[in-house]
Amino acid sequence: MKLLINFITFIILLSCMNLFAQDVSSLGQNSANVKLTGQSSMTFLQVGVSPKAAALGDAYTAMSQGVESVFFNPAGLTEMDTKYEAFVSSTQWFADIKYLAGAVGYNSGDYGAFALSFIIVDYGTIKGYALVPEASTGKNYQSLGNLQNVGAYSFGLTYVKAVSTKFSIGGTVKYVGQNLGQLTDASYNAISDNSAHKFAFDMGVKYFPGIESLRLGMSIRNFSTFVQYQNFESPLPIAFSVGLGMNLMDIINKDISKEHALVLSSEFVHPNDYTDRVNTGLEYTFMNMVSLRAGYVTNHDVLSWSGGIGLGTSFGGTRIDVDYSYSHTKYFDGVNRFALNVGF
Repeated sequence: MKLLINFITFIILLSCMNLFAQDVSSLGQNSANVKLTGQSSMTFLQVGVSPKAAALGDAYTAMSQGVESVFFNPAGLTEMDTKYEAFVSSTQWFADIKYLAGAVGYNSGDYGAFALSFIIVDYGTIKGYALVPEASTGKNYQSLGNLQNVGAYSFGLTYVKAVSTKFSIGGTVKYVGQNLGQLTDASYNAISDNSAHKFAFDMGVKYFPGIESLRLGMSIRNFSTFVQYQNFESPLPIAFSVGLGMNLMDIINKDISKEHALVLSSEFVHPNDYTDRVNTGLEYTFMNMVSLRAGYVTNHDVLSWSGGIGLGTSFGGTRIDVDYSYSHTKYFDGVNRFALNVGF
C-alpha cells in the first residue's frame, strides 16, 4: 500500500509541474499565455497513430510495447512477445485528413530488435487559388481547382538493444516529408514547389527498477534541423516525454494479477511548440483477451478525454490483437482509430 501511495503521489507531482508550467507561460507579454502555437512545421508528426496509445490519453512512453512502440518510445521494441510482429492502423483525423501507418519488427535476441515503419497522410481535397489583377467581377483571385500531390509521409528504421534485464535503449532514423502543392499563377505556371523533406531522429530508453511491474520511460521525438519553405524556416515538432506506469493489481491483490490487470500510466510532455502538459491513462485487461481503456490529455486546445477497447487472442504460436479508440475533440468531430497487430 505504501508503494501505491508513492506511485499516486508521483503522478500528482507531475500534474503540479504541468500547472506550474502553464503559470510560467503566462508571465511577460502583458500576461498573455504564449504557447508558441504554429512555430513548428510538419505537425502531422504530432498525431498518434496507435488506438491503444490514444485511448490512454497518449500516456504511452513508459507503457509502449512491441512494434507499435516505434511511434512513441523506440525502447519498447525489445518487449515483443514473439520473434516477428506486424502492426497496421488507420486514423480518421479532423475534416477529411486520413492517416495510414504500419510497422514490422524482428527481435533477434542478443543482437537487439529491428523495425521498419511508415506513416502516409492524405490531406484530402485541397482547392488552390491564384491572385490576379482585379477584374470586372470584383474578384482579385481565380480558382485553380483541386491541388495535386498534397500529403505527407514518414519512413523509419529502428534499432533497440536491451542492455540488461532492467534497461533498454534505442532509436529511429526516419525520412519525413510534406507536399503542399505548387504555387502557380493564373496561367497555371509553377512559381515554386511547396514541398520539404528531412531526416529526423527519435530516441528512447526504458528502465525497470525491480519494484513489482513499475516501469519508467523517456523519449525525444522528431529531433532534426530546421525545415525551409521558400524563405521561411521552422523546426519540426520536437517533444520530450518522461513517464511511468504500473499494474496496480500487483499491489491491490497479487493473487488475481494473472487474470486481471489494472495499469495506470502517466507522463510529462515538453513540446517545442506549446506549453508543457501531463497525460494520464488507465487500462483494465481480463485474461489478456479484453482490454478497456480511458485517458485524458491536459492543456490541449482540441483534445481532452478518450476511450477505447482491445480484443486479443492467441493460437498456434500466433497472437492477434484488434484495437479501437475514440478521442473527443473540442471543435471537430471525434477522432476514430483502428489497428491490427499480429505477432508470430
